[in-house]
Amino acid sequence: MATVEQLDRNSRVYVAGRTGLAGSAIARALDAAGFADVVGARSSEVDLRDRAATFDHLRDVRPDVLVLAAARVGGIVANDTMPAEFLSDNLRIQVNVMDAAHAVGVRRLLFLGSSCIYPRLAPQPIAESSLLTGPLEPTNDAYAIAKIAGILQVQAHRRQYGARWISAMPTNLYGPGDNFHPEHSHVLPALVRRFHEAVEAGSDRVVLWGSGTPRREFLHADDLGRAVVHLLDVYDDPSPINVGVGSDVTIRELARTVAEVVGFRGAIEQDLSRPDGTPRKLLDVSRIRATGWSPRVQLRDGIEGTYRWFVRNRTVAQIG
Repeated sequence: MATVEQLDRNSRVYVAGRTGLAGSAIARALDAAGFADVVGARSSEVDLRDRAATFDHLRDVRPDVLVLAAARVGGIVANDTMPAEFLSDNLRIQVNVMDAAHAVGVRRLLFLGSSCIYPRLAPQPIAESSLLTGPLEPTNDAYAIAKIAGILQVQAHRRQYGARWISAMPTNLYGPGDNFHPEHSHVLPALVRRFHEAVEAGSDRVVLWGSGTPRREFLHADDLGRAVVHLLDVYDDPSPINVGVGSDVTIRELARTVAEVVGFRGAIEQDLSRPDGTPRKLLDVSRIRATGWSPRVQLRDGIEGTYRWFVRNRTVAQIG
């Protein structure tokens, strides 16, 4: 890995996707780290799928550093039922932003991928070297292919132009600002909403999708934000680098913890007609830990904070 000088805190840092779960946490971490010029735009202000609009926007902003956290994201149902949109939208966002970043001379870029890039049955924990060694999980293969293309685009810019661009692969994210949509959200926010509504309705049962046996790793968005700042300061290598906590839980264990936090005391039942997805997806985080970073937020503490945010912002949270 090449030696990297800490970024100048006066650099203009553009966070693409700044208002999303990951992007907002990254912006908070940049502010906390002393960056004086952190910028971004809402999707209503610039559609990053529009190539001309993206180029015009970045020419106006002229960032020194760019974090590409903008993406079309969703849970297992959304990925499985809308693969065309997940592939097309994410490919366009990535190609447009990176091509525009190159055109305006962005010297440092971090592309945010996903742990779903790895094969469905990759050896656990999953090392970065597992990339492209086996078949993907069918329920989110379109999204995964788009993210793999983003990694290769970063590597191509490094090889052809000598760009100091990098890729980071976070595990499952959660936290304040998440999407709590009943069908299109990821598992943790979906459970928060489902158990909360069961308590409100006085229900004595909640149905859990799938068998409950798949194991998942969960990273608080604020830990991701700190990891992004850290990697911008210390990491410069063509290989993507994993960002996770190094431990996982079954979906049923996660459901029990969410139920305890929300105050649901009824029965948890399984809907076996729903897909499980990948049996296990635990990242090997030895490389990022070797750089000096480690997560701070414990899972239960993070769920408690996420639930408090959901209750305070419930009207907005249900729209996403």
